[in-house]
Amino acid sequence: MSRAVSSSGEKHYGLARVCRVWEIPRSTVYAHKARANAGEYHPKKRGPKGPYSDSELTEKIRHILCDSPFSGEGHRKVWARLRFKRILTSKRRVLRLMGENDLLAPHRVGRPHGPKAHDGTITTDAPDLMWGTDMSTTVTTGEGTAHVFVAVDHCASECVGIHAAKSGDRFEALEPVHQGIREHFGRVEKDIADGLGLRHDHGSNYMSHDFQKQIEFLGIESSPAFVKEPEGNGCAERFIRTLKENLLWVKHFETIEELRQALIEFKEIYNTTWLMERHGYKTPFQVREEFSSGLKEAA
Repeated sequence: MSRAVSSSGEKHYGLARVCRVWEIPRSTVYAHKARANAGEYHPKKRGPKGPYSDSELTEKIRHILCDSPFSGEGHRKVWARLRFKRILTSKRRVLRLMGENDLLAPHRVGRPHGPKAHDGTITTDAPDLMWGTDMSTTVTTGEGTAHVFVAVDHCASECVGIHAAKSGDRFEALEPVHQGIREHFGRVEKDIADGLGLRHDHGSNYMSHDFQKQIEFLGIESSPAFVKEPEGNGCAERFIRTLKENLLWVKHFETIEELRQALIEFKEIYNTTWLMERHGYKTPFQVREEFSSGLKEAA
């Protein structure tokens, strides 16, 4: 091409200039020339398809989705659950089949964001370094509005505490934190959780004097998320989304006590069966157990 003469200008134009005008990389031109010189191009053979046809594998995927205790799991977790059943295939094939058969989970369209006040990661390298807490609401048929409080570990995404109450005040907001303290630190006393941070939003119950003084008494460092940046409390926010999609939006409760018992049951199911992709598709309990085993071996 660099030696060709333009029919209109009768001049030689270099390859770099032509590619810049055409807005294509020079590597594309070289690749086409190499294929032409090598003769007819034959794509490489794809990898092994596996023992199951597309229709058979689709049925396996349907069984996985039906057996899962959660709704809204994406193709990556379906692929991981297939591997647990010794059904080996690729993620891209699972994505294709789920898309072709309308099995993909619906997702919300995001909104454009400007510059972030929070930049980086909110996850931690070990459990019990940072917990996130947040509140949501739901409606009971017999007692009206109920407030739901959660506390989630930022490493294992484990639900360490969950609670429901009629009131959404500061004392009810402390309950999931106290649950986590009793379960993972043994008891509620002064400075028992020294070294633990607590991420929360700027709700009046969390910023109240009583709430802040109580977590200070426990040795917990308050870590408010940035104003109007819910991503800073993303671990608790993401757990609440899962809670809504799998419990609060799909079941009805007559009383707050009935709701509270269902939340406790959901916490157990979530911690033992929910798969975390960033931890190699392990459950929150498995992640905590691995860290606990490592600490015991180090000691």
